[in-house]
Amino acid sequence: MGDNTSMIWNFTKMHGAGNDFVVLDGVRSPIEMTPQRARALAHRQFGIGCDQILLVENPSHPEADFRYRIFNSDGSEVEHCGNGSRCFVRFVHEQKLSSRNPLKAEIATGLITLNELPSGDVTVDMGQTRFDPTSLGFDVAGLTSKTDGIDTLYELPLTTQDGSVTKAVWLSLVQISNPHAVQVVVDVDTTPVRQIGPLIESHPRFAKRVNAGFMQVIDRQTIYLRVYERGAGETLACGTGACAAVAAGVRRGILDSPVKVRTHGGWLTIEFDGAQLRMTGPATTVYSGQIDIDKLVASIPASTTQEKP
Repeated sequence: MGDNTSMIWNFTKMHGAGNDFVVLDGVRSPIEMTPQRARALAHRQFGIGCDQILLVENPSHPEADFRYRIFNSDGSEVEHCGNGSRCFVRFVHEQKLSSRNPLKAEIATGLITLNELPSGDVTVDMGQTRFDPTSLGFDVAGLTSKTDGIDTLYELPLTTQDGSVTKAVWLSLVQISNPHAVQVVVDVDTTPVRQIGPLIESHPRFAKRVNAGFMQVIDRQTIYLRVYERGAGETLACGTGACAAVAAGVRRGILDSPVKVRTHGGWLTIEFDGAQLRMTGPATTVYSGQIDIDKLVASIPASTTQEKP
């Protein structure tokens, strides 16, 4: 069979409310992830197919049980993934890497705490949350802003590739390890997320791109949500996006915690007390297998992969 260093990788396919992942064990055998390998694994026609790749490694932080890394389908590495973090816990327990519960995971921006519940759902303490534009690398110079509750909204003009302004949107800014820009819409199902989302995600005012959230408020404790994610496009669910939407809604005075969040892939529950965020939702194992990673990379036509700058 060989081990991971011989380029035969063991993998597990998982999803959290439809947000799907390829999960890799870098604890028992070190794994060298590259953008090319991540894109090959994520390719839905030629590879396994996923929104993101999750890599579990030994930690460098003395208080962490594991290090947890996330790679988008375009090959870029990002700071956090809420739905992925729940799958991370289930993977660690199912693979018998640890029986500890709760677990502490080291991510790019610090530590998060995760607890698998008797129901099978997982609750994640999401770590530090910030709302200042500089934490997202967002340039506010010359933009119109307004106060809504204790939140500050910014009016962002959107332009197409030819430079024409299509519309302007009012955005709440939330940094939950990942940067998020959230807007309220009348009907999330009819909003052209796949047209507007890329214009926000790659807008030059965001230094590191941004996850674009579209939130429809049903009542004070229920929202419908779609998210166009950095480096992955629209996904069936986005855990950090759900947290960002609820935090923005509570700060604007239009939501009360806890909030049920309906995504296209299922429901999440978000609690926000004004400082701390907690997310609870499912984590599902689909199947496991093996793949020759370098053979896979070589087999994929270059014209079918796209690398973002």
